[in-house]
Amino acid sequence: MTPGEIVIYTDGAARGNPGPGGLGVVMLYGKHRKELSEGYRLTTNNRMELLAVIRGLEALKRKELKVKIYTDSRYVADAVNKKWLFGWEAKRFKNKKNVDLWQQFLVLYRKFPVEFIWVKGHASIPENERCDRLAVEASHREPLPEDSGYVENMDASLI
Repeated sequence: MTPGEIVIYTDGAARGNPGPGGLGVVMLYGKHRKELSEGYRLTTNNRMELLAVIRGLEALKRKELKVKIYTDSRYVADAVNKKWLFGWEAKRFKNKKNVDLWQQFLVLYRKFPVEFIWVKGHASIPENERCDRLAVEASHREPLPEDSGYVENMDASLI
């Protein structure tokens, strides 16, 4: 970690896909550390992976910081690093899932200089392992709130 840089580790989990899910975030800045977690009654692993990144970016207070996000989600890292997301956006996310979250993400992403680094999951990377534990624990909390974006999109697909 270099001065003026914040490091964010993120992970998402779902017990069943869809099923109960959770997200975990570990934020590091100098000597400071912050952990975040949330769980939802019915969601998917990809929604939780992306929502973890969103929650990490939402928690940032200083816009001038460089942000390094470590994720074990190819879905998230590749969408940004391989520039697929920007093509999806240009096509108004036609036939894409999780549009509500991608749109939220893009607003936040454009506020910060963000770099995504993909890491292998369950590879003994301490902060990634901690995020995984936070996500899984959050998926077991009761009562779990509804992931309204998932439920709304699920309902729309039934029409």
